[in-house]
Amino acid sequence: MSKFTYADAIRQAIAEEMERDPAVFLIGEDVGEPGGVFGVTKGLFDQFGSDRLWDTPISEEVIVGAAVGAALVGARPIAEIMFSDFVTLAMDMIVNQAAKTHYMTGGRLSAPMVVRMVTGTSGSTAAQHSQSLESWFVNVPGLKIVAPSTPQDAKGLLRQAIRDPDPVIFFEHKQQYGGRGGPAGDVVEVEPIPFGTGRIHREGTDVTIVSYLKTREHASAAAETLESEGISCEIFDPRTLVPFDHAGLRASIAKTGRLVIAHEAPTRGGFGAEIAAWAAGECHELLTAPVARVGALNTPVPYAPVMENHTLPGAERIADTVRRLLDKKLDEKGEH
Repeated sequence: MSKFTYADAIRQAIAEEMERDPAVFLIGEDVGEPGGVFGVTKGLFDQFGSDRLWDTPISEEVIVGAAVGAALVGARPIAEIMFSDFVTLAMDMIVNQAAKTHYMTGGRLSAPMVVRMVTGTSGSTAAQHSQSLESWFVNVPGLKIVAPSTPQDAKGLLRQAIRDPDPVIFFEHKQQYGGRGGPAGDVVEVEPIPFGTGRIHREGTDVTIVSYLKTREHASAAAETLESEGISCEIFDPRTLVPFDHAGLRASIAKTGRLVIAHEAPTRGGFGAEIAAWAAGECHELLTAPVARVGALNTPVPYAPVMENHTLPGAERIADTVRRLLDKKLDEKGEH
């Protein structure tokens, strides 16, 4: 039996929205007949043709610039950045043009577009193809930031992103695509998911672990290990970083009293710092321990697998952080 993969989710969302709205088109490197370097857009060229799937030169500035211009005159472009590392070449178009148009025109114009960012490491892709840059964009007013960790969420959130009136940065982790270049899997019906609604992947009582994208899988694996030690973890996935589900996270912290934040980006200046600052200011009366963060080390991602694994956060480091937070001590009744 075939399965529904993250790549299937992205492909299906694009196809369904292109069928629904003729203003939607896809632009990027190799997105057309080749089907994308990760096989995500495989088959879409046969279905929609070159008028709706635009293969471009290797120029991120051209890709995003064309998308911004098209959005301003009524189209609904989806721009793919094959490796989010190289979005640096298109930052002016995103940060100074797309993000600010609605504000600077007094609401008369907007740039309804999606920039799909292929993010994170895929295993030994080294310093220039392994970065997680979501915190850069969270800092820019006017952008919405999406970071799904499951195929169902990826499909529902991308459908919502394509319909959104504002520019949306949509992060997709390379290691989550699954079945690279293979045949399409199951077709799963998923309605658009409203932004700003987090998901509880696992109920728990001792600590809340906030995570997203690939690291959410590591957090879930850590929770499985800790359960055998008598530690109950709640896994909270925000799904969208902007807008953020503060009410959902507060409810989880009220239940557990402890907070750990885990992401693949470096700890310093990562999105976890924003969550931690918010929790310290708005949930201080609920917290029974300091907020803990788990992220990558402050170094470019190495090529060698053993060094890469040491640099990036995994299930073991997340579990160790939780143990330290709970001090690994039980009271006389065997309870935390």
